[in-house]
Amino acid sequence: MSDIIGFKQNGTIFDLQSVAAKNGMSIEDLYQRTRDSHYDLSSFGEKILFDNSKDALAIIRHSCAHLMAQAIKELYPDAKFFVGPVVEEGFYYDFKTNVKIGEEDLPKIEQKMKELAKKGCLIKKTTLSRKEAESRFANDELKIAVMSRIQGDEFGVYVQGDFEDLCRGPHLPTTKLLHSFKLTKLAGAYLGGDENAEMLIRIYGIAFADKPTLSAYLHQLEEAKKRDHRKIGQEMGLFCFDEQIGAGLPIWLPAGARLRRRIEELLTRALIIREYEPVRAPEILKSEVWKISGHYDNYKENMYFTNIDEVEYGIKPMNCVGHIKVYQSTKRSYRDLPLRFYEYGIVHRHEKSGVLHGLLRVREFTQDDAHIFCLPSQIESEVNNILNFTHKIMQAFGFSYEMELSTRPDKSIGDEAIWDQATTALKRALESNQITYNIDEGGGAFYGPKIDIKITDAIGRKWQCGTIQVDMNLPNRFGLEYTDENNLAKQPVMLHRAILGSFERFVAILCEHFGGEFPFAIAPTQVVIVPISHEQVEYAQSIQFALREIGAYAEISDKHETLNKRIRNAEKQRVPMIVVIGAKEVESKTLAIRDRRAKKQYTLDEGAFLKEIKSKMKEVSF
Repeated sequence: MSDIIGFKQNGTIFDLQSVAAKNGMSIEDLYQRTRDSHYDLSSFGEKILFDNSKDALAIIRHSCAHLMAQAIKELYPDAKFFVGPVVEEGFYYDFKTNVKIGEEDLPKIEQKMKELAKKGCLIKKTTLSRKEAESRFANDELKIAVMSRIQGDEFGVYVQGDFEDLCRGPHLPTTKLLHSFKLTKLAGAYLGGDENAEMLIRIYGIAFADKPTLSAYLHQLEEAKKRDHRKIGQEMGLFCFDEQIGAGLPIWLPAGARLRRRIEELLTRALIIREYEPVRAPEILKSEVWKISGHYDNYKENMYFTNIDEVEYGIKPMNCVGHIKVYQSTKRSYRDLPLRFYEYGIVHRHEKSGVLHGLLRVREFTQDDAHIFCLPSQIESEVNNILNFTHKIMQAFGFSYEMELSTRPDKSIGDEAIWDQATTALKRALESNQITYNIDEGGGAFYGPKIDIKITDAIGRKWQCGTIQVDMNLPNRFGLEYTDENNLAKQPVMLHRAILGSFERFVAILCEHFGGEFPFAIAPTQVVIVPISHEQVEYAQSIQFALREIGAYAEISDKHETLNKRIRNAEKQRVPMIVVIGAKEVESKTLAIRDRRAKKQYTLDEGAFLKEIKSKMKEVSF
């Protein structure tokens, strides 16, 4: 039997400290019994093994966060700690100290963690009243800040060695069980995420139940560094940021704009085939409409506002209101439905500086947005169409993906019955397509439930991309109508749909998925033509024009540099094909080709080469 670290009862996870107390034994005795394969713990409830399951990892990582804090406290005695939660990428702790700490100090902290883990400290829990806790931590302003954010009159305190902290738990019974961990990065973090508050130090780490899993994860991290879209974007000249313009506002350079345009062209062709109509709405709308939609009350903190002629306007964070106005521009009949409107809509969201991250988290981005207005009876078939469209796009880029159904959040609008009807429609569509899905309770949009599309890239990381949302609330708020077959006014259903999510985020994911080695059909530069000398430039230009005629983007590299350097420069740009032209090629009308994707070199005559390029341009389609 593996080490048991806790148990689950009625959906609640308890640590062994609680188990011991409940069963009238010491933690030391219970810990020894959990290591005895003949001891039956079934009476304690469902066992959680010391493995890499979600529940077990949460306990391992939470315990490891405290181990890190214990090590920091030993190395920097004046350190004070805010919070140390488990997060998707492992765990972190926010703290402050008068000593300057940098990335170079992480190995020292990690070594101290290993020493403490090997020594072994029992992790003990006590419970204090609010008054007792406030007295105990009276000289620690960060602990006072933590308590001020927590309701209730009781606080759990976990103690290991000389370190103690407020915590709900659960934790491992001893630090000896922690042996497979790594500190990954150091960053700054505002106290409580408030940009006006004090800046704290945040150290991230990762932990697993075993060393092979940790090693595999660290290998993935190294691979992720190589594939970082910010690094690739700079090397390939795709995009940049400029502080004079503002943080979180990307500037698309020619190569990046070509990459985006190719994706847009593929998507537009697919949308037209699927009977979507292009529309365009303003980027700034009176606050009056945002009040009607509910964004003003439920999303205001994420929006930007301005005043024109003493009237308040909101810069759109979403495209839905504009598309509602397109629907309202004329009377609608049931025969018109479904109506599918799409827009590559630019939106702005007030993101905090601390969460901005390359193209993955920005303040201005362009959604591949669409809104479908349909009859209630058409919901399932329309969602089915979107699911099929999604599959086609994910398949084109080699992504595996999963779906997550998000239900009504606490902050929402609309009647419960409408929410139930919309949620049921999404469930039916997923189940009729035999799609396995997870449920995120309370994770829906404020106006309706949704399906989130989560893709897995080439190195196993998951990314949130597209979404499908059923909305019966906004049509009701804006009084949308259509005339049914009996000439009666009825209310349509509105579906919000984005598959890529945003072009910015999707390009970042593509960069990291392919490591910059984009499929030929979307590569920003598809062919670089390298004439050996000036005498071949004229023929190179004729090939370039022929390639551009068939939709491929070709550049000529004729700088006063050596042949090898020009070829190396094209390779650094990850260009799929390099064509070298010398006197022999001009005379015979043949081309010496270096195919980077196929990793081979060959010769083709001009006609065969253009035919091959035409074929490669069709390799990605939706």
